[in-house]
Order: sequence, then C-alpha cells, then structure tokens
Amino acid sequence: MFERYYRELLNFLARKVRDRETAADLAQESFARVYAAERNGVEVRDPRALLYQTARNLVTDDHRRSETRSEPGPHDAVVEPDEQAGPEAQEPEAALASRQRFEAIAAVIDTLPPRCREAFLCVKFDGLSHAETAARMGIATKTVEMQVQIALEACWAALEDFDGTAGVPHPSRARKRRPTK
Repeated sequence: MFERYYRELLNFLARKVRDRETAADLAQESFARVYAAERNGVEVRDPRALLYQTARNLVTDDHRRSETRSEPGPHDAVVEPDEQAGPEAQEPEAALASRQRFEAIAAVIDTLPPRCREAFLCVKFDGLSHAETAARMGIATKTVEMQVQIALEACWAALEDFDGTAGVPHPSRARKRRPTK
C-alpha cells in the first residue's frame, strides 16, 4: 500500500499545505493511522480513500493547531497586513477622491465651447480618430487636434487645481518647442 499511494498522497498534501516537509510528515502519519486501524481489526475496503480522508483530517487538525499557536508553523506564510488589504482604489477615501476628480473633470467638459466639447468627446470617449472626428464634424483634422488639445489643457488645469499642484509643470504636458531658424 505504501509503495502504491505514497507519492500520490505526498503530492496531494504538498498542494494543501504548501510545504514539502510538513506534507511528508502528514503522509507518514496518515499511513501510520491506517496501518494501526488494520492492526486493530478494522476492515479497510478502500485503503486509498481512507488514506485521503485521514490526510484531510490531519491537514485540518494541523491548521487548527497552527492558528492557536502565536508563532506561524513551517507551512504558514508570514503575510504582512498590507498584503491582505484590498486594492487601494476600493478604499473609501480613494473612491471618494476619485469621484471628486471625475466630477471636477465633468464640470470642466461641460463648460467647454460646444465644438471643442464635441471634438473632445468624439476622440476621448467615442474612440474616434482625429480624422474620423473631423469628417463627422465637417472640419479640418488640424482643427480637431487643436480643440482636443484645448480640452485636455483645461482638464489638466482642473486636476492641478483639485490636487493642489497648480503651477507645477507636469512632464506629460511639456510642450515641445520647435527649433528656431
């Protein structure tokens, strides 16, 4: 029985406890208990099933014992509290700040001139290219580019005001200067 089921049971336990040494100890204990049951006259019709049930019970017992100990067992991973926290975006403060930033941007978009707002929404929200937006609006592609740029500048300014970083240059907004001749 040992030769037939040991490796299979060991792999099963290693997946459960995530520590090969602990898994080996639990596998050995499982076999010892099944052999003891046979020696005591218990009829074992399916030794594999009994081994697995015994192993599952031992994993549960080991887990309970390790929870009551103040120090982690060999198969318990030490987890820092920050690793157990959910995504930062789901924290109440972050969610509120995100909502407020969204509302600030929405207010800015609402105050844009109609053609500027239309171009911006087509490009940024509808996913149209500048050329597609120009064709839809009946204006030049260069005009769409300019209108989208104006809207983006207004949005960035609103975010800087909201974040309290007004006046601090933002690297993604740095204008590229053309070399003078």
